[in-house]
Formats: sequence, C-alpha cells, structure tokens
Amino acid sequence: MVDTMIDGWNLVIGIEIHAQVKSNSKLFSSSPTDFGSNPNSQVSLIDAAMPGMLPVINSFCIEQAVRSGIGLNAKINEKSIFDRKNYFYQDLPQGYQISQYKDPIVGEGYIDIETEDGKKRIEIERLHLEQDAGKSLHDQDPNYTFVDLNRSGIALMEIVSKPDMNSPEEAVNYVKKIRSILRYLDTCDGNMEQGSLRADVNVSVNKVGEELGIRCEIKNLNSFKHINSAIIYEANRQIKLIESGGRVDQETRLYDINSNETRSMRSKEDAHDYRYFPDPDLLPLVLDKEWIETIKKNIPELPDKKKERFIRDYSLSDYDAEVIVSDKATSEYYEIVVNGRTPKLVTTWVTGELFSVLNKKNISIQDSPISSEMMGELIDNIENGKISNRLAKDVFEDMCETGKNPNKIIQEKGLSQINDEGEIERLVDEVLNNNPDNIEKYKNGKTKLLGFFVGEVMKLSKGKANPSTLNKLLKKKLDN
Repeated sequence: MVDTMIDGWNLVIGIEIHAQVKSNSKLFSSSPTDFGSNPNSQVSLIDAAMPGMLPVINSFCIEQAVRSGIGLNAKINEKSIFDRKNYFYQDLPQGYQISQYKDPIVGEGYIDIETEDGKKRIEIERLHLEQDAGKSLHDQDPNYTFVDLNRSGIALMEIVSKPDMNSPEEAVNYVKKIRSILRYLDTCDGNMEQGSLRADVNVSVNKVGEELGIRCEIKNLNSFKHINSAIIYEANRQIKLIESGGRVDQETRLYDINSNETRSMRSKEDAHDYRYFPDPDLLPLVLDKEWIETIKKNIPELPDKKKERFIRDYSLSDYDAEVIVSDKATSEYYEIVVNGRTPKLVTTWVTGELFSVLNKKNISIQDSPISSEMMGELIDNIENGKISNRLAKDVFEDMCETGKNPNKIIQEKGLSQINDEGEIERLVDEVLNNNPDNIEKYKNGKTKLLGFFVGEVMKLSKGKANPSTLNKLLKKKLDN
C-alpha cells in the first residue's frame, strides 16, 4: 500500500486520458485511421499541413465525443470552440495543434470507482476534442530521426480529471473505469498497447495539513502496470527530494519501463505558453439540443447500471458483478451463458476456469477457445447430471485443446456419469469387501476414512460415479 511508503504525506493525483475516437476517418480530413499501416500511407494534404488546405470537421467524431460525455455524466455544451495550441515538434507539421481550451465540447462530469473503503466519486473537469500529432521514429537509423504522419490529425478525446485521487490503486481503477465506459459506448477501442488510450498522470505530494505541493506530469503511460509503477516511483522521488532540502520543479517527465524510473523531459508549460486563440479556419461548433437528446436516448446500458442488474437478477456478489461487467465482451459472454442456467455455477466456470485459461494464454475473451454456446452446453451437462463437476474439468481441458464441443468429447471418451443406483451400489460393495480393516477403523471413530472409500469407488468407476448418490450409499452402509 502507498500509505505505508509515504507515511505522513498526502499523495494527490490528477489524470489526463487521451482516448482515440473510434472513427474510420480523421478529425479534419477523410484519411483512414487503420493501425499498423505503412508509414505515411494515411496522410492527406490537410494532415501534412500543405499551404491553403482547410480543415473540415468530421461530424461522426463530434457525435462520438457527445456520447462519451453523456456516459461520463457530464454537461454537453451546445456551443464549443476549436483553438490553435501553438508549439513546435518535428511531427506536428502545422506548427500548432487544433484543440479546445476555454470552451470544450463537454463540461464537468463524474464517475464512481471502487476502492477498499467503498465507492469514491472522481470529478471530471472536461472532455475536449483535439487532433493527434504524428510520430517520430528514433530507432530506424543511427544518424537520423524519421517522421510518420499516419497519426497526424487522428481525433482524440482528452478527458481531464480533477485531482481527486490519492493512491496508485485509485488512479488505476479510474483509468480502467473510463476505458470500460468508452468501450461500452463504442467510442474508443481502448487498446492501450496500440496507443488508442494513454494517460498523462499529474503527481504531487504534501505534508499532512500543509498546502498542495508542486505537480509533475508523467507523459504517455500506456498500461495499468506502468501507471501504478510510475506513480509509486514519482511520489517517492518527490518526498526524498523535499526531505533532503530540495525543491520539486513543475515539469513534464517520462517513465522508463526498463529502469522503473521517471526522468525529466522538459519544464511544464502553462496555458499562456501555448498562445491559445480560436482557430480562424473553423467556426464555433453549435449543437442542436434535440440532437443531443436523441443521442442520450440511445445510450446503451453502462457498467454501473449493468452491475446493479446483475446483482439483482442473478444474485451475484458485488465483487463478481464488478469483475464481469468491467469488460463489455465478458458481460455479453456471461449473459449468453447464464440464460436459463444456474447463475452461481455459471459464475464459477466463467470467472474461475475460463479466466484461468485466458490469463495463461494472455488472450481476451473475444479470442476464447471456448465459445459462450460451448460453455453453456458444458454447464448443461453438469446440471442435468450427465457428468460430475470433476469430470467437467477434464472435458473443459479437452475443449480448450481440441475445440470440440462437450457432447462430442463426452461421447467419444465415454465420460457420462453413472447415475444408476444399482451400479454404484455394486461398486461400493466391491470396495467395502476389499477393505474390512478400514471399515472396522471407521466404526471405531475414524470417520475421516469416508474420503478414502469415496476415492476408491471413484477410481473403480473412473471418476464417473455420481458423487451425491455415492456418498449417500456409503454412509448408509458404513453407519449400519
């Protein structure tokens, strides 16, 4: 826990999430946005900032931003303005970035996250639209840096939180929740490894009871693990610096995943350093109130509402419901499997056996070797007594390896559970006849030997004896 690492200190965290708008074309041009294309193959004259080229707003990106704002419980501003944010990078061909400053498309909102102490509300200051820059490639040549403008002009939603988080865990949970909401809304794919969602984390520390400290911004964190590690390192760095008589400078820092350290990148600019002013090529964006209301009516069920429904309809624990609904694809998978089946059994198999396989293979549920239909079929066989829970695990393992459906595996391997009481009784009698000494010990008080007898019958039946019937018959015969 971070509390034990910085005892006597407050940790204050604010986060700016850059989420790529899920759209087939860029914010101000018709260039495609496909990931992994050849360098500079998705660049129009507008993206390359050729003289005389004028931006044209992509209306679908505007709609996606509005949907996201509604999902974040935020105010949608009927009038917003695009500004020019002036700075120089070699991969920013215009010499400025078209962004929003004082008049963003989305105003204040909030989300609730889970913490050890229960729910905590994190306030959101704004969501604004902006265009992405290109990418500088430093590893292609020992003497030169190359520039790829494929990302130049891609639409980004920058979601700015208030400094409401006080631990790495809260920061990670906040980013996870935002990512989950955007995925439910289908406004951002949330693929952090591809750069579709990344976070800039502002960290400051102060002694309990003293005024807020100077913040440092850690740029471009693209995994939950890196967010957690970068915050821990940066908090400790600032504390050590202050305790040794030094002073924290407001600056932008980068996180080095190899050394697990943050290092200085540049002094942190203030808003006036960017010389914001309204972009003269773009009129103010004015949204129709009825259009906004129409979008609101078509917002899908989001994680918090789905969690409430899962707890109510399926009697799930708060924890299980949170795990299942945190990912849209997982919740959809679960709903297919649970339809008409016992929720507790389905939850055990999805969050236990299936998640274990997905984690081992490092794949998402969309790439699961077991479809929701196959999983439902397996659970049907458990519920109708065709196979035991133990045998089901063998069938499940075979399903993962071969891709066959459970009924076929059960048939091919002759795994159907023995439910015939007469057949099980015959097996019980055989085991009892072979173990008179253990029967005597059982009758003399060593009742734990019941497990031995169950195991012996299971061996004899190759694991196919109905456990409930087996236990009932054994106890009846041993206790007489």
